[in-house]
Amino acid sequence: MGLFETVKQLLGVQAEAAATGEADAEDLFGMSTAYLTMDADLGYEPTGEAALCFSDVDSTGFRDTVQDVREILATTEEDGTVADFQEDDHGTQWIVVTADDFEDLVTNVHFGADTLIEGRYGSRLLAALFAFEGTERAGDPGQRVYWVYSFRRGAYYPFAPTGTNTRTDRVELKLSSVLDGELDVEDDRGYWYPLWPSKATASPWE
Repeated sequence: MGLFETVKQLLGVQAEAAATGEADAEDLFGMSTAYLTMDADLGYEPTGEAALCFSDVDSTGFRDTVQDVREILATTEEDGTVADFQEDDHGTQWIVVTADDFEDLVTNVHFGADTLIEGRYGSRLLAALFAFEGTERAGDPGQRVYWVYSFRRGAYYPFAPTGTNTRTDRVELKLSSVLDGELDVEDDRGYWYPLWPSKATASPWE
């Protein structure tokens, strides 16, 4: 796993202090059209992966709510959508969804977030991530980029890591300028928190 204590610190405590409102899972549906723009206008194709990140709670009610999510998402495997439940060394929880259909990614990540909100655990939600990879048309073939939705800020921001502690500002600014308006993009770059992977070829949740 990556530096998840940083995830908790940045997307949890610090973002909570500057929260713009209650967590709203409906914002995730903005990716249902944004992924088309990412491909057509920018040359970044979906990798077929998305993830939901949230903090753990030591309570039976929370565990029951997460189990409800697990049981429902297990029924989607017949349609080719797989949800993998992970926990890092610091207690941060991840639901990593893989699917060929991007709409299925959005729907399943939304379901997980919405279920936690309905269970009154919306304050535990940290972020949702959607992964893309650059093609020749992007000018950065193989470049992994992510759209990160911060539940505490109620906004998206791009993240383009090039290693375990470096990122490409040029790519992030390009994505932001093209998708701003289609997505509610965080206008304060101070909140574009890095979610560093554990190694250069890994995803933030690996």
